Amino acid sequence: MLSVITRSAVSKFRTLWLPSQAAVRAMSSSAGATAPYTTLAISHPADFITHVELHRPEKRNAMNKAFWSEMVDLFNEIAGNPDCRVVVFSGAGATFTAGIDLLDMANVVLQPEGDDVARVSWNMKKTIARYQETFSVIERCPKPVVVAVHGACIGGGVDLITACDIRLCTQDAWFQVKEVDIGLAADVGTLQRLPKVIGSRSLVNELALTARKMYADEAKSSGLVSRVFADKESMMAGALEIAGEIAARSPVAVQGTKINLIYSRDHSVAEGLDYMATWNMSMLQTQDVMKSAQASMEKKSPKTMAFSKL
Repeated sequence: MLSVITRSAVSKFRTLWLPSQAAVRAMSSSAGATAPYTTLAISHPADFITHVELHRPEKRNAMNKAFWSEMVDLFNEIAGNPDCRVVVFSGAGATFTAGIDLLDMANVVLQPEGDDVARVSWNMKKTIARYQETFSVIERCPKPVVVAVHGACIGGGVDLITACDIRLCTQDAWFQVKEVDIGLAADVGTLQRLPKVIGSRSLVNELALTARKMYADEAKSSGLVSRVFADKESMMAGALEIAGEIAARSPVAVQGTKINLIYSRDHSVAEGLDYMATWNMSMLQTQDVMKSAQASMEKKSPKTMAFSKL
């Protein structure tokens, strides 16, 4: 019975919370990156929503050396920021990202430090682990991340989006696991996360071994993205609407849901159930449960309830 009431409340909420055109326009920064960052533009288009925009449009949002550390700093800050309950991530300009900036990063890959093979290898492993953290920090952040992809999403872009929670794209979007074309195996997340995102291991292997492009319709049918939009403007409106629905709900419930979804993905059903029981033995002791239940029974939108910051 409660589930029926909840579905009714959610349906009503969808008609009440619609992103304004001003909010959508505010998500496209023309002023450049936001200090202290040089590759990322940060805005707050609505209450409890943080918009992160990869902002190197003149370089097709290629990922330079600064990007890899700035992402870690930013998402560590977001993780502990009670004024953020959900993140929307997108790319500025004509494309989402061209992947790694080969010119800027060449010395890191081609000229590792060390006096012999052992020391070069040791330092290279530390470097790779540091770059892996750039996307693991998204997954580890308790705030859900909605990523909106338009145009090309190449190489490191696939690493990035597979670490996000909800993936959207435009009809002109395409995806490419590019690394084999530049002589290496993808090493910062795609080979580990993409098989868990797409149900077909054969398709994952094909994409990773041939570097062929996957276009929007195939991305949708394979499960890489959940929705496809006609253009970037409608996609950003859709992303903001989804983010608004998430932000309107209890942050205790939302963050607990993300954490347990990721835990259960990597553990057995029995382990996931045990972890869930341990989690909720404390998290159920919150006023958010009573507030949410009351809103559902009164057929009110969750947006009408005031939840304490977390």
